[in-house]
Amino acid sequence: MVDLNDLADRLRQIGGEHYTSKKVQPWDAMESWLTEEQFKGFMLGNVIKYLARFQDKGGQTDLEKARHYLDKCIELW
Repeated sequence: MVDLNDLADRLRQIGGEHYTSKKVQPWDAMESWLTEEQFKGFMLGNVIKYLARFQDKGGQTDLEKARHYLDKCIELW
């Protein structure tokens, strides 16, 4: 059964459509190729990255990206 919330997360992208236009979503590829621990670490690392830089680079967009990754972290844990 397809989880519609998970599908919506995969199709949502903050800051453009450069990933959503791909046939294979990067998150799906990474989730397949990495161990569960590695994938969780990647997601958590991106939360930290976007939170650390939002005041100097992307502002609100970076906060939205951090939230997007955090939502995935919550789903994984």
